[in-house]
Amino acid sequence: MKTTSLLCTLATLASIPLGNAAEPVTLKLWPDGPPTEMVPKSEATIKQIQSYGPITATHVSDVTDPTITIYRPEKPNGTSVVVAPGGGFMFLSYSFEGTQVCEWLNTLGVTAVLLKYRTPTRDEKEPFTMPVEDAQRAMGLIRHHALEWSLDPDRVGLLGFSAGGNLTGHTAWDRGERTYPQKPDLDDPRGPNFIVFVYGGGFLDATDKSQFRPGFSVPADAPPAFFLVAHDDKTNPVEATMLYLEYKKFNIPAEIHIFTKGGHGFGMRRDKNPVNDWPQRCGEWMGSMGYLGAK
Repeated sequence: MKTTSLLCTLATLASIPLGNAAEPVTLKLWPDGPPTEMVPKSEATIKQIQSYGPITATHVSDVTDPTITIYRPEKPNGTSVVVAPGGGFMFLSYSFEGTQVCEWLNTLGVTAVLLKYRTPTRDEKEPFTMPVEDAQRAMGLIRHHALEWSLDPDRVGLLGFSAGGNLTGHTAWDRGERTYPQKPDLDDPRGPNFIVFVYGGGFLDATDKSQFRPGFSVPADAPPAFFLVAHDDKTNPVEATMLYLEYKKFNIPAEIHIFTKGGHGFGMRRDKNPVNDWPQRCGEWMGSMGYLGAK
C-alpha cells in the first residue's frame, strides 16, 4: 500500500504543468507518513499559541502531514526557492511570510515552493529537527524532478523568516548526518545553493549573546546568503551581523541589510518604512548573483 501511494505521488509530481503559470499545486512531502512522530502539545505550548489570538487562514498550526505548494511563474528562469514561513515553531505565518512571498518570487521568474512544515515542535528536544527534515525532503524533490519541471538543480534557494530563518540556517550550515531514513532517489544530499535569512535567530548562546551557541559554527562551504533584519528587533541584528562576519571571514558571497525601523515579523506588509522595500533589494542581489538569468 505504501509503495502504491508513493508511485501515485510521483505520477502527480510528473504531471505538474511546465509551460505558462498555472494554479499552485500542493503535494505531500511524506506520502507514507512523516518519518518521526510528533510529541503531543504541552499545556504551555497550547497557551502560548492561544496568546497570539485565533488561528485563521493566514496562520496555520497543527501540521502533522507536511506539504509543498508549487507556484510557477509565467516565464520560469530555472531558479527555485523554498519559502519557510515563521511562527516560533508554533504556527506558520502563511500569508505575509508565505503565499505573498511566493507571488513576489514569481514576478522574478522564480519558481516558488511554499513549505508547510511540521508544527508545533516547541516541545521536541530540538524544535527545528522535524522542520529541517521537511526542508531537506522538499529540496530533494525539487532536484529529483528538476528536468521535468524545467528547473536547475544547482539553483535551489531557501528563504526563511524568523523560525523559518532558523530552519534555513540549520539546513544550510549543519553538517551532521540526515536524521531520517532516506530514499536515494528522493533525498539529494545537497543543501540549498543560496539562502535568504530574514530576521532569523536561535544561533546565539542562551546566556552570552556575544557568542554562538555551543557546537555551532558557519562552515567554510556555506552557501551564499542575503541577510535582512531591522535594528529594533531585539538581538536579531546582532546575530545577523555575527553571521555575516563569519561569511566575510571565509570570503563567501553575502549581503546584509539592517533597517532602522521594522521590528520583528514585517514580512511582506506595507507600513511606509524603508524596510518594506526589502524584496527589491533581495531581487537585485539574486540578479547580481546570476540566479535570475535564463536556465
